[in-house]
Amino acid sequence: MSSKIDGTPATGNLFVIAAPSGAGKTTLVHRLMAENAALRFSVSFTTRPRRSNERDGEDYNFVDQDTFKAMIAGGDFLEHAKVFDHYYGTSRSHVEGMLNQGHSVILEIDWQGAQQVRSHMPDCRSIFILPPSVAELKKRLTERGTDSAEVIERRYRDAVEDLSHWHEFDYAVINDDLETASKELGAIVGGTAESAANATRNDRMRARIREILA
Repeated sequence: MSSKIDGTPATGNLFVIAAPSGAGKTTLVHRLMAENAALRFSVSFTTRPRRSNERDGEDYNFVDQDTFKAMIAGGDFLEHAKVFDHYYGTSRSHVEGMLNQGHSVILEIDWQGAQQVRSHMPDCRSIFILPPSVAELKKRLTERGTDSAEVIERRYRDAVEDLSHWHEFDYAVINDDLETASKELGAIVGGTAESAANATRNDRMRARIREILA
């Protein structure tokens, strides 16, 4: 952790990571956090029911709709959105507190939330995770085996819509090979020279994304 001249910690960097459902964002973020102990993860609030493998306060802060709406009214969220009939939000005070302590923070949110964060914190670095193809995206959603055909189709339509927002982000990572994608994500967060290849303004990256969406 670096410090300012007066000895107080320098403000950390905020990284916003978004992706359509099925792109593998959560797996990549977990690997990133495991490989970089200096990073901090902002646990989102949600009204979604807790799954059997999830822990309150670790995967999400699970609250009811009345509590969530009261937090909205109180200005407690840096961003919030309604996704698949459930609310998700990021605590403003929690994120600002970690940044002010000098920690770099990871936000794992959707593109709607990313727009809100950029409006409040324009210095954040935003990263969009993409699948290698639209066909592979549908395959991943189907192979989860946890949703009905109707839910899968809805998630697929929404995921395709989400993909159209890739150009709003600073960087893109195509999750074709997990090891390669993890390395690229680490380079972006680490600020290494290799991250330039993943910039959304990079012509080669833009051409690869156009092929995915074709």
